[in-house]
Amino acid sequence: MMNKLATAACALMALTGAAHADKIKFEYWYGLTGDLGNVVLETCNRFNASQDQYEAVCVGHDGYEKAVQNTIAAFRAGKHPVLLQSFDAGTADLMLSGQFYPVHQMMKDFDITIDWANYFPGIANYYSSSTGDFISMPFNSSTPVFYYNKAHFAKAGITDAPQTWEQMEAAFKALKASGQECSWAYSPDSWIDMEQFSMAHNIPVASNNNGYDGLDTELLFNTTQHLKHMENIQKWMDDGYVQLRTQASGKIARDSFVEGECSVFFSSIADHNTVHKVAPEGLEWDVSMIPVYEGFERHNTVVGGASLWVLAGKSDDEYKAAAAYLAFLATPESEEFFVSNTGYIPVTKGGYQALLDKGFYEAEPYKNRDIALKSLTFTEPGPLTRGIRLGGFIQIRAEWKAEVEAALAGQKTMKEALDTAAARGNEQLSRFAQTYAGKSFP
Repeated sequence: MMNKLATAACALMALTGAAHADKIKFEYWYGLTGDLGNVVLETCNRFNASQDQYEAVCVGHDGYEKAVQNTIAAFRAGKHPVLLQSFDAGTADLMLSGQFYPVHQMMKDFDITIDWANYFPGIANYYSSSTGDFISMPFNSSTPVFYYNKAHFAKAGITDAPQTWEQMEAAFKALKASGQECSWAYSPDSWIDMEQFSMAHNIPVASNNNGYDGLDTELLFNTTQHLKHMENIQKWMDDGYVQLRTQASGKIARDSFVEGECSVFFSSIADHNTVHKVAPEGLEWDVSMIPVYEGFERHNTVVGGASLWVLAGKSDDEYKAAAAYLAFLATPESEEFFVSNTGYIPVTKGGYQALLDKGFYEAEPYKNRDIALKSLTFTEPGPLTRGIRLGGFIQIRAEWKAEVEAALAGQKTMKEALDTAAARGNEQLSRFAQTYAGKSFP
């Protein structure tokens, strides 16, 4: 009898092993790290446990840029993944690379229905073609907000979060008068200071409607209200309201805020979850939409974060498996899991409504986190607020940051810095246009 049981057990194990071996595997490379990277990995584990046909093999890399660089190298050897998590700045380069399988087409080819109209327009426009077809799949999405210390504000007699930069300047003065040495923990960030600032003010970053309408594009950020804003930041720093808080200065802006040294810092809503985790007990804080200057009508901010790209050159079986994973991510349950465990926002209207129905944003630690969605949907996206489509945008951001840091260090004026950043960025855009001469964005 024992021999029969042993034989049966061995047979069952063999069948189980065969079933496991028969799973169709696909590789997914992602750039998020730390706690956020762990949540991405958990989405893979949840998908693998939810069915027995496919297996997502998920590999983390040290940041978005590293994930993209490693993918380019792997492409040359024919060992690239099926799915790649790429950040917003890489969108234009990937679109013209030709090395992708449009996600809307893949889902259609494998008879998987996705309600594309369910995605928020401010997210859809960034990752769609000129005809409205999704090129990549929206995933971890964010937009900027400013974080403020409610106790500091109350002590300074500030009752409401500033909605204009003029109100913010008045708040800085009141905070300093109340004894607060650091009003704003500042770290130069092109995504917030230049890109999102321009969206909220409905002013151009570049010609051709921020690059959407052609490759013969030139940067304009050095000629708009953005220049005045950066000059104001420099002035506020000279006046003692703003302090530079970066890795190089010894403490980053977020840490300066949660430790109570500074009253305000600007960041992605994705930081909301982290602030809750690391803030000491008793720290009273909240978030609000980034301010606009008086005389400008507020417009929507735009999506940041990353989307998932399906890469060319893989088998139908791998694509079928990847399509099943993306469909899994698009369910309200998966959205709730991801939003609950990160600071990111839901990417679909249905996912957002499901959270509202549960009272998700009414209680800690998620209270008021949907201010980011209100910012993202404040107006319908227009030609200047649907996003930015510039080749070599990673390098353009780097030029902006290097020049702004030089200006803040007193090495040049802010106008000289932004003029130089724009000129060098235009050289990058010119090379991009030459590389893809005769082509246009899909």
